[in-house]
Amino acid sequence: MSESDFEEHGRVAFDVFARNCTSRATLEHVTGRWGILALAALRDGTMRFNALRRRVDGVSEKMLAQTLQALERDGFVHREAQATIPPRVDYSLTPLGEATAKRLFELIEFVEDNMLDVAANQARYDGARK
Repeated sequence: MSESDFEEHGRVAFDVFARNCTSRATLEHVTGRWGILALAALRDGTMRFNALRRRVDGVSEKMLAQTLQALERDGFVHREAQATIPPRVDYSLTPLGEATAKRLFELIEFVEDNMLDVAANQARYDGARK
């Protein structure tokens, strides 16, 4: 955090629209293609890595691992590794992750519920461009 992150009363002020604000990177972790899907999938409960990868269809192992690591670092996801053979790693939402996933899921539902309108708008736009 830099000096510019502090207001005059000692409170931290974040502005996602400011280029160097740390909140921008966190917003990217949460709302990036894989972050939003991983958080929404974990609303169903604790999942092992491969189960989560199957749920988030299309994500590579590398991208899911990077996404989960960023979300864990930010405090949205809890990673629990168990010393078994083979090793077992479970992922779950933290309270911060649950609150965030709830809001993201509302956005997902809104988009899904409005896809007929979106498709009509896309067709209208594409037709006008021909």
